[in-house]
Amino acid sequence: MTRKWYPALLLFFYTAVTNPVSAGDLLSGRELVDALRLGGYNIYFRHAATDWTQDDHIAAEGDWTSCDPARMRQLSIQGRSVARRIGVAIRRLVIPIGRVFSSEYCRTRETARYMGLGKVSSTRAVMNLRAAEYVGGRRAVILRARHLLSLPPQAGANDIFVAHGNLMQAALGVYTGEAGAVVCLPQGQGNLRVVARLGPEEWEALASAFTIAD
Repeated sequence: MTRKWYPALLLFFYTAVTNPVSAGDLLSGRELVDALRLGGYNIYFRHAATDWTQDDHIAAEGDWTSCDPARMRQLSIQGRSVARRIGVAIRRLVIPIGRVFSSEYCRTRETARYMGLGKVSSTRAVMNLRAAEYVGGRRAVILRARHLLSLPPQAGANDIFVAHGNLMQAALGVYTGEAGAVVCLPQGQGNLRVVARLGPEEWEALASAFTIAD
């Protein structure tokens, strides 16, 4: 990289890290369902419920991928059930799904898999901030997440991201409980707009109220 690119690169880094994600009027009910059926959104889920008697033990790069409950916190039985129910609700709503991404943590990969919305691709672009030191540091993690979430999905589809609450808060300015979701309208170059926030039970409520035959 030549020196003439430094000012532009530094400006991008500063803007992406310091500017909050814009939030307009939130969508809900039929308006939200109709928008998602048209596609064009990125849906960020926090992983489903976990067993909080377990702890994460990270001593080296890659330890977070373990599905051993003695090494890393895993989904609880309830979490697996909730993930399945969310997936069923989204399918009942006939919301088109494109790509499905998760962080490399076992609990996020399993949440995405139990949702059953498509092949799951694990990526470090959505990383738990507690392991940020192993993947370039906190700022780099936030930048990567913002960049990925600002990219539009294929026409007529919505992309799914399953990751962590601390990254959700840092990158989107929103925090949910486990299995909570934030719907974002991507606008490119690290910019996006939060248009909805849903708890796990709200997907089922929407599916009960707005089926494709309504």
